[in-house]
This record gives sequence, C-alpha cells and structure tokens, in this order.
Amino acid sequence: MLSLLYILVETARCFPHGDHAEGWAKAREHLIQELQEPIVGEDCLAILLFNMVTKFCSSAAPHYPMRKVLLLLWKVVLLTLGPLPELHKCKNELRERHGLAPVTEETATVCARMRASSPPMSAADMFDQMPRRRASRKSLAPKDPVAGEDQQPNQQQQQQQSRRNQARGDLLLQQQLQQQQQSRCLHWRPKVSERDLEAYLQQVRAKFVGFRVQGDLTSLAGLPAPIHESVKVLRQNLYVSLAEMQMRQERDIVSYPLTKGRAEVIPDTPAEHLYRQMMPHIPQYMIALLKVLLAAAPTSKPKTETINLASDLLPAADGMPQTLVQSLRLSVDVNRHKEVIVKAISALLLLLLKHFKVNHVYQFEYVSQHLVFANCIPLVLKFFNQNILSYVESKNNISQLDFPACVVRSGEDSMLTSSGAGSGAVSAVSAMSEAEALAQEPSFPGDFCWRNLFSCVNLLRVLNKLTKWKHSRTMMLVVFKSAPILKRALKVRNPLLQVYALKLIKAQTKYMGRQWRKINMTTMSAIYEKVRHRLTDDWAFANDLDARPWDFQAEECSLRSAVDRFNQRRYSATGPAATLPDTLAPVDNNVSSVLSTQVTLTDHFKRNYQHWLEQEVFSAPINWDLVLSSMRT
Repeated sequence: MLSLLYILVETARCFPHGDHAEGWAKAREHLIQELQEPIVGEDCLAILLFNMVTKFCSSAAPHYPMRKVLLLLWKVVLLTLGPLPELHKCKNELRERHGLAPVTEETATVCARMRASSPPMSAADMFDQMPRRRASRKSLAPKDPVAGEDQQPNQQQQQQQSRRNQARGDLLLQQQLQQQQQSRCLHWRPKVSERDLEAYLQQVRAKFVGFRVQGDLTSLAGLPAPIHESVKVLRQNLYVSLAEMQMRQERDIVSYPLTKGRAEVIPDTPAEHLYRQMMPHIPQYMIALLKVLLAAAPTSKPKTETINLASDLLPAADGMPQTLVQSLRLSVDVNRHKEVIVKAISALLLLLLKHFKVNHVYQFEYVSQHLVFANCIPLVLKFFNQNILSYVESKNNISQLDFPACVVRSGEDSMLTSSGAGSGAVSAVSAMSEAEALAQEPSFPGDFCWRNLFSCVNLLRVLNKLTKWKHSRTMMLVVFKSAPILKRALKVRNPLLQVYALKLIKAQTKYMGRQWRKINMTTMSAIYEKVRHRLTDDWAFANDLDARPWDFQAEECSLRSAVDRFNQRRYSATGPAATLPDTLAPVDNNVSSVLSTQVTLTDHFKRNYQHWLEQEVFSAPINWDLVLSSMRT
C-alpha cells in the first residue's frame, strides 16, 4: 500500500507537459486537495505518517517499513506544500504585499555559476605533487635514407594536428578569459539590515554630534559629507526581510489587540493547514525524526537498544546469508537502505523549515527550537565527523539489482543469483569473483553518489537555518569544535555544499581567535569569495559587540516567550478572543441576550443549590428600589 501511494504521489508530482497537460494539472490539484483532507479522524495523510514514525521510535510498532514511510511522507509534503522554486515565487508575492522589493537572487542559480574551490592541501599532498627530476639522456638513432620519403606525409599530418591544437588552445583561452571576467565581481549582492544601519548612525552621531537619537534612520544633520555618502551606499543595499515584517506585525497585535488583532487575516495556505495539525505534537515528531536519523547515520555505532531500521530487509533466522556473496549483498543493501532514510529525513526537515519560515517566522522558530532542544546541532556535526569525501563517493548500489539499470541495459550483465554457491572449484572461483565485484566497484574520478551529496547539502542547510543570527546556537558550534569538521567538508568539490559550509565557518570566525584566522587564510579567502557580504559586519575580526560574552540564555527565553504567545493567540482551543486580557475582554450589556444565554451548571452546584440561595441571595441585603431606578435611567 505504501509503495502504491508513493507511485501515485510521485506520478502526480512529475506530471507530463504535453497534449494532456490540462487534464494532468486538474488531477494533480484534486489529489493535493484529497491529501490535505482528514483520513482517520481529523488527521490528514501527512499527520498519519508522522504518527507512524513516532510509534516506530517508541517501539509500539517496530514492524513498520520506515524507509517507505519516510519516503512517502517526504513526497506528500513536497507535493502539498510545493517545491523550492514555487516557494521562491510565493515569497516574492508576500514581499510585494508587505511593500518590499522582490528577491531576484536564488541560491541554486547563483551557485550554479560558481566554481568549486580547491581545499587547502596538507603537507603530504604538497610533497606528492612536487615535480621530480628525471635523467635527460638523449639517444642517437641511425638515419635511414629510405625513410626520408615517408616523412613528408607525416609532416603534413603533424602540421594539421598542430593547427587543431592551436585552435583548441585559443578556444580554451577565450573560455578562461570569460570565466575570469565573470569572477572579477562578487557572486552575491551585499546586504544591510535596519539594525546595522541604525547602529552605524548611532555610532557616527555620538562621534560627530555628541548625542544619540533612537529609531531615527533619516536625519543626517551635523554629519560630514563622507558620512552622507556612506549612508547612501548603506541605504542602496538595505534589505528588510519578510521575517522582520511578520515580527513587527505580531508586536503590533500584542500591543493593540482590539484594533490590530481583529484586523488580522490568517492566510489559507497548505503550510498553515499542516502547521495547525502538527503544532500539538511537533516536539514528538522532531524527536522521532532525529532518532531515526541518528540510527541511520554512518558514524553511529550499533547498539542493542537502538531501533532496527533494516527489519524489513533482514531475512528470518533460518534464511540468513550462508555465502560471502549473499552477506556482502545484504550489507550493501542495508547501507543503501540507510542512505535513502537520511536523504528523506534531511529533505523533509529542510522543506518544513523553509515553508514555515515563509508562512510565518514564529512557526519556523517553534520547529527550530524543538530541533535544537532535541540536539539536532551535535547530531549533524556527528554526521559530518567522518571522511565525508568517501561518503559522497561511496556507491552502495548493486547494478544487477537496480531496476532502472536492468531495464536500460536489458540483460547485458548476468543477474546475481545464489547459484554461485555450488560445489566445485569453478563455483568457488565464480563466487569469489562476484564478491570482489560487490566489494570493489569501479569508481571514476569526479564520480559521486547524488543521493549522499543531496543529503549532505540538505543537512548543512538545516544547520545553517538553525544557527543563522542566533549567537547562542553559534556558540554551540564553537563549543562542539565544528570548524575542523566543516573544513573537511570543503574537500567535496561542489559549490553549493561549499557555500553552506563556509557560511557556518564564517558565523563562528569572530569567536575563533587571531591565531586560527592566521592559519586558515585560505578558508578566509574562500569565505570572502563565495559568501554574501554584510556591510558594517566585521566577521573577520573579534572587535564586534556580538563576540562578547553576553547572556545568551535571555535571548532564547525572550524568543521562546514570543513564540508561545503567538501559538496561544492564534491556535488556542477557544479562539483568538480567549487571548485577550480580562480587562480588555468584550462585555455583553444587553439584558435579553444575557438572560437567554445557556449556562452549564455542575452537579455539585445542583446538589447544593439551596445552600447557595441562603448564602448568596437571601442573606445579602439588596435595595430593589435603587436597582430599578438605575435600570430606568
């Protein structure tokens, strides 16, 4: 059933663009609506799959095929929420509604134009690449007078070959010149936030004028002309994020609940529906996903108490592999099984974080907080604390068992069977050859596994989302000594992976010290070339105010209180009116409506009704004339 649902969802997601494109589009929209509707009770298919993951991790249902569940969950979320290019368009539409300029740069397109930088070489690599001196001994060969006649056509061929080589050399030189011209400018446009602009104006006003003006970003009275030019450049690169506008709007709603709160329009988006259903159980969902990711990581050690991810792969006790070929085949299949699980979880986490951040920043912060509380940061660092280059280049695939490869090649290679375990020397030799073919598949230079590279890039992006502009979480990277781990990830020559690894290194550079920056100048140069610049950001020095040991716990607590206030106001069980204070709650002054309201009385009150009349009604002196006169007026 899971496989059929996966094929259905994946076919609808990749519908063909041809003669029947309109029919496919209508069917796709109808399927998306059905996936968002409740299936069991009030839960949709995505929530049902999330509950299956939590039951599997709590050992309530250890028989669930977790690889198929996670793959289906990833594809369902991808189909209902939309891929990242559609998210980019949705983000620009929301920015236009808030009066902001659209974002023209997209990470994938910008990184596609980048050239992967080479990692700094070690001393052993530099010694191996040194040119060695060779003996230049010339040998004199006797000349053959008969061979002189055959040298003329050879000379003509050499001249033609030299002309071709010269033409190819000119073409390569022209391409190199074009690449140099493109690489003369930075890949990213620099940005400045309103906070940075205000801090800069406060600094120059205190220096030249002698006083500070809070919240003023326009007046430049008393400042010299060079300061005017610098402020002009800062304003040209000023960038106001959608998250800042949403946080500002939320502060206005909290400050003015009767006016701003009533005028709020909650967007009717798939991300909003998914968050509304996930919100009560987001901590359990995040912990379950990270548990499965920890069990599927290649650096995790097998323990008896960990969850068994390969339960649907391992045969019964009487059907365990008996030969070397079968055992190697099973181990390769288990490794591929875990790699697919890591790919699905990393893509799912990235999709949830990015879509929730566009929908509302506090939804993103709520999910990211629970990921941090579940030790997601040290888990991702533990995943990268390995030979990441060999992990990316590893090929845990059996070509004979690969269905697309078998269809394409149509029987070029013989199918792997258990007949190689027969008796005789010939069977033993064939079994050993098959085992060696499984253990040592040919790898070509520059060849890598897209699945593992995809997982590594997604995990780095998730880590960057969790730690961006969060100084307490950046200090966690410093405490866990992530700089050497991220530097080893730079050995993978992929621009997108290198950009996110360099972003994480840049965030903690100011905390590393002068000696570290002096040793890692190659990494600093790569950061300057590939990562976006923030004007007025002294990331390469330790003189920034953010580098001082502030109380980061207060920052996390204030953020958590704001997120809890947002969830209580918007997603409380009794509606938005329940979040108003008692002094601001609306009062019904109509006597008819008050008397017609249905009041639910408890059983205790009904049993003690006579005592209540004696104590609260009959014994209390009431001036009915005064009450009637006040009602007449």
